[in-house]
Amino acid sequence: MKSLTPKKPAKDQRERLILFGLVDLYLQYGKPIGSNTLRENGFEALSSATIRNYFAKLEEEGLVKQQHSSGGRIPTAAAYKLYAEAHFDQPRITAEEKKQIAELLKKETREVASYLLQATEKISEITSCAAFLSSPRFDQDFILEIKLLYIDHSRLLSVLVTDFGMIRTEVLYTDKKLSNFTLKRLESYFNWRLTGIDKPSLDPEEETLGARLYKELMLRHIVSYTNFSSEDLFQAGFSKLLAYPDFNDAAALASGLSLFENKQMLRKLLSSATESGKMVCLIGDDLIPFSPEASACSVIAVPYRINQTLCGAFGILGPSRIPYRELFGQLKQIAESISDSLTKSVYKFKISFRSPKPSNLEFQKNHPGFLDQSQTLLLEDQTNLEENR
Repeated sequence: MKSLTPKKPAKDQRERLILFGLVDLYLQYGKPIGSNTLRENGFEALSSATIRNYFAKLEEEGLVKQQHSSGGRIPTAAAYKLYAEAHFDQPRITAEEKKQIAELLKKETREVASYLLQATEKISEITSCAAFLSSPRFDQDFILEIKLLYIDHSRLLSVLVTDFGMIRTEVLYTDKKLSNFTLKRLESYFNWRLTGIDKPSLDPEEETLGARLYKELMLRHIVSYTNFSSEDLFQAGFSKLLAYPDFNDAAALASGLSLFENKQMLRKLLSSATESGKMVCLIGDDLIPFSPEASACSVIAVPYRINQTLCGAFGILGPSRIPYRELFGQLKQIAESISDSLTKSVYKFKISFRSPKPSNLEFQKNHPGFLDQSQTLLLEDQTNLEENR
């Protein structure tokens, strides 16, 4: 039987292989790649002169560049895009890594908001990048506790902690400076209104002030909770970027993180992944519509599901020189693990969720039980107030 000699790859295919070989080495070592280095790492069949000819052509095409005439080549953003596109469906991840990620993100809990915040932190730890995540609004939540903190003579900071682990803050205004003693009494009053347990003894002036502030706080909360037009956002891991040489300069770091300053654009970026239903990779000038200053960075965003319903997405931000194949594998496993944990949690604890809709002030129509279930949290019942006095 006649043996078949393997065919050499076509010229354009060899050019692409050389480019990807250069990108692989540069991602690994972070140093310009010379022809001899590339030849010693998988391209022994080609001479150094031939590789240099390919380098020259790649440079003409804007895929590689030289920092100085006698140095090696480094990939451009265009090269990273080709590399990422070619390996989009060929992620690099081991079975052991998949298992570790699944275990790290495995959790069934009623505190779904806390879980997503912790998941954002873990995404940052796994990928060594800044991480961000968009979340739908979960129903059946309620306020567990209210804390009051003194800001200045006319302002108080109220901190609301919910059963799902959300923390919301509101600034409340007063006509005069309040003592720490009065502040603690008002805090006790607020928590008595939530639970009906351990009514504090307040003087008439304090009770009038407490009732007014409580009404204001609860109405703000109910409007924010029900009439929301954008997803909740979680962010973590900004300090991870300090490990990259690309961000050694403070100005470069600030430019990279500029994406996080515009929450509307951040949500829009994540929404693009949610709506597409698949992973999105943005490199270099792909980020200009969202944040022109971050155009030296890369972002990978992936949607997650609850019971097969696309309901949010998470993303990572790093420099252009990040290990795309490894990250593709990690992020796909992370999405699968988050989806699995959330699906089990909402079923186990009978939690519903909803996506934001502009001008969705229809809580009486869409959520008829919400106000009924929260009667004791909202407006004063004047009759009961008089009886309690």
